[in-house]
Amino acid sequence: MARGTLRIYLGAAPGVGKTVRMLEEGRRRASRGADVVIAVVETHGRVHTAAQIGDLEIVPRKVMNHRGASFEEMDLQAVLDRAPQVALVDEFAHTNVPGSTNAKRWQDVDVLLDHGINVISTLNIQHLESLGDVVEEITGTRQRETVPDEIVRRAGQVELVDMAAEALRRRLAHGNVYAADKVDAALANYFREGNLLSLRELALLWTAGRVDEALRKYREQHAIEGAWETHERVVVAIDGTPHAELLLRRAARIAERSGGELIAVHVARSDGLAGGGSPEALARQSTLAEQLGGSYRLVVGDDVAEALVDFARSAEATQLVLGPRTRSKLEGLLGGESVSERATRLSGSIDVHIVADPAAGPRRRLPGFGRGLGTARAVIGLGTGALLLLLITALFDRVVDPPAVQTTYLLYLGAVLAAALIGGLIPAALTALAAALLVNWFFTPPLNTLTISDPENVVALLAFLVFGVVLGSAVQAGARRAEQAARFAAEANVLGQLAGGVLRGRTTPAALLSQLRETFGLERVQLERRVPSPDGDDPTWTQLSVVGSGTSATDADAQVTTLPVDDDRRLTIVGRRLAASDLRVLRAFATQIGVALDTAALAEDAAAARTLEQGDRVRTALLASVGHDLRTPLAGIKAAVSSLRQTDVDFSPSDQAELLATVEESADRLDVLVRDLLDMSRLQTGAVRPTTRAVWLDEVVGPVLGEQSGPDVTIERDIDEALPPVEADPVLLERVLANLVSNAVRYAGAHGPIRVRADRLGDTVEVRVIDHGPGVDDAQRERMFAPFQRLGDQQGATEGIGLGLAVARGFAQALGATLEADATPGGGLTMVLSLPIADEESSS
Repeated sequence: MARGTLRIYLGAAPGVGKTVRMLEEGRRRASRGADVVIAVVETHGRVHTAAQIGDLEIVPRKVMNHRGASFEEMDLQAVLDRAPQVALVDEFAHTNVPGSTNAKRWQDVDVLLDHGINVISTLNIQHLESLGDVVEEITGTRQRETVPDEIVRRAGQVELVDMAAEALRRRLAHGNVYAADKVDAALANYFREGNLLSLRELALLWTAGRVDEALRKYREQHAIEGAWETHERVVVAIDGTPHAELLLRRAARIAERSGGELIAVHVARSDGLAGGGSPEALARQSTLAEQLGGSYRLVVGDDVAEALVDFARSAEATQLVLGPRTRSKLEGLLGGESVSERATRLSGSIDVHIVADPAAGPRRRLPGFGRGLGTARAVIGLGTGALLLLLITALFDRVVDPPAVQTTYLLYLGAVLAAALIGGLIPAALTALAAALLVNWFFTPPLNTLTISDPENVVALLAFLVFGVVLGSAVQAGARRAEQAARFAAEANVLGQLAGGVLRGRTTPAALLSQLRETFGLERVQLERRVPSPDGDDPTWTQLSVVGSGTSATDADAQVTTLPVDDDRRLTIVGRRLAASDLRVLRAFATQIGVALDTAALAEDAAAARTLEQGDRVRTALLASVGHDLRTPLAGIKAAVSSLRQTDVDFSPSDQAELLATVEESADRLDVLVRDLLDMSRLQTGAVRPTTRAVWLDEVVGPVLGEQSGPDVTIERDIDEALPPVEADPVLLERVLANLVSNAVRYAGAHGPIRVRADRLGDTVEVRVIDHGPGVDDAQRERMFAPFQRLGDQQGATEGIGLGLAVARGFAQALGATLEADATPGGGLTMVLSLPIADEESSS
């Protein structure tokens, strides 16, 4: 009997629609003539899910008793006796009641598969055994029902049922997942947006990994060797040197940004000889690679570049990260390639990243005005000319009948030409002189003397010398012109970057100092300001900014150059001696630094002006509010007191009580207004200095609710006594909660009870003030926290001056907490205050 096939619908969380998809697939197969039964399905009271059952046959469940309670489980034997083609088994990770045939439902499914029954099931990503620790870290809940990954990987098909976090929360809020009394708790805990986003990412990554395995198997079966860039793999070469750690971290960032895989590889020589850094450092770097989420590989090869590229191709890598490999001058002249250059040439479709080594010092430097070809090329040119002269002379010395003198000069001219092209003027002139002497001695009659008998040979000799000198001079001049062109091009590039920085407004003094240091290869660059002496003596210079390290400008051995920026500021440059040709670019840097300093000063002035402008707006709004909000309670107090003072009117006791109540109510309103104004003034001036300690929420929530409670207001309290204390200033925390509850009562008290709930989330405690009023649009929620805003749930609200929420957020920020607004499921507004948990020392 052939084993049945398993199909699993995988979801990130409950409610995404896995069971519905399972039932839809069952009905689709049944409509095509397949024998389909429902072995077990859990609708959880969801009407839409139950409606998908349709006319599918349901195998009755088996009732089992455990510890005095009755439970319904899938009747495995009944399903086996029924022997359908397809069985629908919901909740693959379910734990059976003790006494069942198998401990886990996935084991029941395995029995069905062994009997040739095809099974369709459902599973949430948090039930995978390998992800238990990750899920606990994300949600704070340890999953007790898990399935071994290998069991799921053996499934014939795993289909992801995906849903955006916001859509799932909306489905939950509408009551389509849990009962209404469980919605608030679910949204505040497991179904937080961050949790759902993380679980969704886990589900997507796990499914992508399974697809990747299938793709790799397909490529192996069809002998496909070329890389398909369906998944990013970053290979980084390490060798135990200090720079390799930088390579690892840079490669890890590349892999993380692209969502790819990191592989660190070390190439060892086949002869066993070590190269690069120490074995201990290489071991540390292999451990670091694993800590960064990657893996480590060791390959053997004598050609490092070829071994790296071959490994990258075999691993189907898309990117290769290498460090720079310096070469000696001899290697450069001989055309030798570094590892990075050779790997780049061999890489083909693989992207190669060359990561510079900061410890190697500044690499960018303007080329100087030298003598053209340099000493090294002059020596090599002279040696090349001498070697060619010896070869030509030895060749002609073996010839019985040497050619004519003019022909001999032409052959020796080749040696002069080679010396000129490589070394320039001096090697060409010396080679020409030596060639003339050799021709005169060996090939010009009379032989073996320096005497010249034929005047034509004298002319040829002089022409030979002149030609060598002219040719060498031309090569020297050309090299000098090329050097000057490179210098001017580099200057133009640097000046272009400076000009571009001005246009883009991205140039800061610190960035300019760094660019100056790198451009000229300096050790240290200081920006200094003149400080006048109070005694009229020579002014002193104080340091404003510095880039680089090394020798101080005050050391006797330092090579120091000063360059004025303006009358009161200068640059002090420490490092190599700068040539006069560098002054043009240096002055451009100094000018740009001066502009940057002036721009920064103007920006500070503009910021100060904006602060003053904001303060003026606050004062203007305050004065505007005084006209109504402060005058209204004062007018009420005055009217009531004036009435009580009248002697010609006899007020009854009830009338007197009503007038006194008016005075008290107006005074309370005035007290709140003045307190909010004073609090906002303290926040605007930065005068709030919280004194934090460990605070139990009962200390502040109880008094706040006592103040806000009334006959027409219902405030529910849902705070777990096991919650840890928070780090806060109790006075400021009480003011924050009082403003939040007062705001909810004022604008939504008539629409239902106000609920104050507190839960722990990681290292914070979240306090939620939940109302069920009309709510506030998403676009308006942030505006609620601005001073003098009245964007409450209720249109036409006139009480207050719109400072309550602004003060609440200001105090929350002073406490190191956050205050945000969220929608209440089913309508309304929820204020979420996140407070840090107090440490053990402050709570003891």
